Amino acid sequence: MTATPTSAPETVATGDAAPEVREVIIIGSGPAGYTAAVYAARAGLRPLLFEGSVTAGGALMNTTEVENFPGFRDGIMGPDLMEAMRAQAERFGTEFVTDDVVSVALDGPVKSVTDGDGTTYAARAVILAMGSAYRELGLPDEKRLSGHGVSWCATCDGFFFRDQDIAVVGGGDSAVEEATFLTKFARSVTIIHRRDELRASKIMAARAHSNDKIRFAWNSQVTAIHGDAKLSGVTLTDTTTGQQRELAVTGLFVAIGHDPRNELVNGVIALDAGGYVLVDGRSTRTNVAGVFACGDLVDHTYRQAITAAGSGCAAALDAEHYLTALADAGH
Repeated sequence: MTATPTSAPETVATGDAAPEVREVIIIGSGPAGYTAAVYAARAGLRPLLFEGSVTAGGALMNTTEVENFPGFRDGIMGPDLMEAMRAQAERFGTEFVTDDVVSVALDGPVKSVTDGDGTTYAARAVILAMGSAYRELGLPDEKRLSGHGVSWCATCDGFFFRDQDIAVVGGGDSAVEEATFLTKFARSVTIIHRRDELRASKIMAARAHSNDKIRFAWNSQVTAIHGDAKLSGVTLTDTTTGQQRELAVTGLFVAIGHDPRNELVNGVIALDAGGYVLVDGRSTRTNVAGVFACGDLVDHTYRQAITAAGSGCAAALDAEHYLTALADAGH
């Protein structure tokens, strides 16, 4: 069932302008946001989706081959998957805004969202799908050398490290995937991991161990980054003995996980201790009526493209049910 549309565009005063009140606004792209848009659009909810001002499509835009998304026997490149999802959402009538959301007002029956240009949009329901951001090491000079040897995206920057000795920090699937991809360009890739074995899946770990270009620095943590204009090396500290040693590398790719992008709603929506948005049971309902959350913004357990897409579907269905209830109540 779909909420009954108004006979004429409804507006709500927000200062000088009175924007049309839409049914659904979706903040964030990626598998969760795009899937929510597909379902919301097919339900006739006229969704407006904010993709962001830099790169639409979320973390998968920085992913090489996605081998575990159902329906693609031979795998698919992350950007290609996101492009296909976006096109599908657009086909059913989703409208897109290529800008960042800078503020939200989520109380009351009508929510408002303001973008970087200062334009305010209004809707009865909001779906939060902001995803997650790369986690940093938190070391001095890390940000200063970002783009000058320090990176969080192998597919973006790997080409610039042809025939160089580089390193990847992390031990999960993302780190191993980055390292494997980087062997196409680099002379050698050292995986720096704080434990004595990889956390990656067996198939990914086997690929790393069988790759002649990949080396391992076990029980090691990067505790210092060196370089003037460009990265020249890192200090490794043994996590068991505390001994330090230097590793000369001209590239350092950080793949130690992600943190939820909750800046927009921190203090507005209930979060757990890890900063993830809290939802009601297995639903996508937040503690604010008419606000729903999905994808990596709520998932600190599975964190897969397919589970993000599934939760995006759930968010759209939950929003549809909410809007139907509003319409039935005469609001």
